[in-house]
Amino acid sequence: MKLYMVSLGPGDFELITVKALRALKNSDAICIPTKSPDHSFKKSMTFKIVSKLMEEFGFDKPVIPMYTPMNFKTEDWQAQVDKIYESFGEYETLSFVTLGDSAVYSTVYYLLDLIKEQNELIYEKSEVIPGVTSFSHASAKVKKPLCVGDGSFSIVPLHKENVPNTTVYMRPKIGMQTNLIPSKGDIYTFENLNYEGENIHLQKKEQVDKYMTLFIDFVQ
Repeated sequence: MKLYMVSLGPGDFELITVKALRALKNSDAICIPTKSPDHSFKKSMTFKIVSKLMEEFGFDKPVIPMYTPMNFKTEDWQAQVDKIYESFGEYETLSFVTLGDSAVYSTVYYLLDLIKEQNELIYEKSEVIPGVTSFSHASAKVKKPLCVGDGSFSIVPLHKENVPNTTVYMRPKIGMQTNLIPSKGDIYTFENLNYEGENIHLQKKEQVDKYMTLFIDFVQ
């Protein structure tokens, strides 16, 4: 049993990662969200991307429609989770796809939160695959950096004020003490991600030992 949560990127099928493509090709079926109650994919960008990927890279998988009304209600997320549970009765490996990157305003973590509460086995057998964001793609389009040197950038939702703010702290100095890094939620330490000596600490380390260290203060 395996559940991939696959990020498809910002709309161009060529911006999918190799890891995401491999997950789709290795899945027995692909769960694709649709906003249409009749489960059609007429307006589904995700379906268009997956269809193009299957055509371009020569593979074919059954598609499972996941009705996703934009109500942001728990019962809607639960309906999708139930569909995943049901699909595991027929398939051993599933991919659930999402636009952009799963970490940014995605359905993925609504679903995973429910799965974690209800089915520890499926949660432990799940894997989230990140993707290219719309804003990194937009930056590349106009050849303008989001941050450079000692700069920083912010993601600000425009639909309401005083929202929770997850913070990423990067580019530390080796040997620096971290007691001055503020913490509003659960702050994790990531060292040498994807390189030799990779470590993930579920708390803030007291001192920076490696240059390639980042801290994320998760508040949601």
